[in-house]
Amino acid sequence: MASPLLSVSSYAVEMRGTASALLEAMRPRQWVKNVFVLAGVVFGGRLFDPAACMRASVCFLLFCCASSAVYLINDTFDRANDLHHPAKCLRPIPSGRLPVPAALATALVLAAGAIAGSFALSRATFLIVVIYLASSMGYTSGLKRIFILDVLIVASGFVLRAAAGAAAVHAEISPWLICCTFLLALYLALGKRRNELTLLGDSARQHRDNLGSYTVPLLDSWLTALSGATIVCYALYTQSPRTVHNFHTTNLLYTIPFVVYALFRYQHLVLRENEGGDPGSSLVRDRGMVIAILGWTAMAAFIVYAR
Repeated sequence: MASPLLSVSSYAVEMRGTASALLEAMRPRQWVKNVFVLAGVVFGGRLFDPAACMRASVCFLLFCCASSAVYLINDTFDRANDLHHPAKCLRPIPSGRLPVPAALATALVLAAGAIAGSFALSRATFLIVVIYLASSMGYTSGLKRIFILDVLIVASGFVLRAAAGAAAVHAEISPWLICCTFLLALYLALGKRRNELTLLGDSARQHRDNLGSYTVPLLDSWLTALSGATIVCYALYTQSPRTVHNFHTTNLLYTIPFVVYALFRYQHLVLRENEGGDPGSSLVRDRGMVIAILGWTAMAAFIVYAR
């Protein structure tokens, strides 16, 4: 007969394992994607406004909760298909390390917290968070299996992040910047699709049916077109009358080299040994990408605020 002390110890170990698996399934490394929420406070000229920065930070945390809720539900829905993926099969839910009831309960709490918190910020932020969660649920429940629509929904999620951050601080974002955000997000999403194709090979369709509709040459052509479109769109943003009026300078043009380098660097990572397919990992782990992003941030901040 097992002693009560041994049973309690085993239960504690099991709970620690579940908690660790739950945190892993929430994908905190992917929270870097939510920095798009901060676009409103940065490009709205509110970076040195403590109240605006606080509201933007809260909005960032709310989207971390919302995105983690989506990850948990998505992994629950996809646990059978993920077993055919060499990397995704190791995730906590498909591998069985995280029980499905625990994942769904946590997702419900996180989603409810994101909705309640966004309502406290503003009605516009609340509406955007609800739309984000609804579109993400639609994506998870079947839209991600529709050719092209899948990546468009992913890209729109980044636009919603930027719009929510702007709404939280009552700032406006240039339509050109919104366009840049969408094109950049679409570029990253297509890079991930290419990575999945090259990584899975002939078994790609087993993982997800619509992957069979994509081809590497097709995705390469789209990536090339999108990189050019993003650069042109960003250049137009830096010189648009609205941007010049808001920041009283045309010098944002000098941040374009960082954008060009980052886009080209990312495509290089995608093409080289199947790296770079995951936008979050590439942005955080690659030294060249980190330098480009920090360089762009420093240059843009100096131009916008040091006047």
